[in-house]
Amino acid sequence: MRVAIAGAGAVGRSIAKELLENGHEVLLIDKNSKAIKVYSVPRAEWLLADACEIASLDDASLERCNVVIAATGDDKVNLVVSLLAKTEYGVPRVVARINHPSNEWLFNESWGVDVAVSTPRLLSALVEEAVSVGDLVRLMTFRQSAASLVELTMPDDAPLVGQRIGAIEWPADTALVAILRDGRVIVPNSDDPLEAGDELLFVTSEDVEAELGLLLATGSR
Repeated sequence: MRVAIAGAGAVGRSIAKELLENGHEVLLIDKNSKAIKVYSVPRAEWLLADACEIASLDDASLERCNVVIAATGDDKVNLVVSLLAKTEYGVPRVVARINHPSNEWLFNESWGVDVAVSTPRLLSALVEEAVSVGDLVRLMTFRQSAASLVELTMPDDAPLVGQRIGAIEWPADTALVAILRDGRVIVPNSDDPLEAGDELLFVTSEDVEAELGLLLATGSR
């Protein structure tokens, strides 16, 4: 998979290193010559250019990319890059970094964003996830599908503890995708019972998050 990352700061370089370790091709783009630190990610391609300009994106052969990540520290730049990637080059998957929570409402399909990652919200969610037991915590929103990744840690007295996953009537548009238990990742099976302390990861529609939270808290909807 070929991935272009707009923004070669600490965030962009860290993403690039992870993707390269996973066997992907990576192109880092930045208009600041001081950010072009080829020695820091030598296996990546580098381009000194303004990712908000069509000519630069032509040079980057953006039409060959499977994914574009707008990872600069400027939300305006990330929106422009996302829009150009989607509308001018038809990039299948566009991921954008949100730096300021007040701008979250802009990062949607209208601006070409498939997945928006809000750094402040993600950090807040991770803090909540670490300290919350029994409360549904939204970790990420997939803008294109209006779905969310949510997490809940089962308390000892949760009414669903001991019940088989297949016997539980989950809300519509809800999928239990993983269970974190005793340091292991478990792919849910319909015969598996839920246990106290399980961290449940769901992909669910935003419309039924409240219904899911009620089910997990009370055992009924």
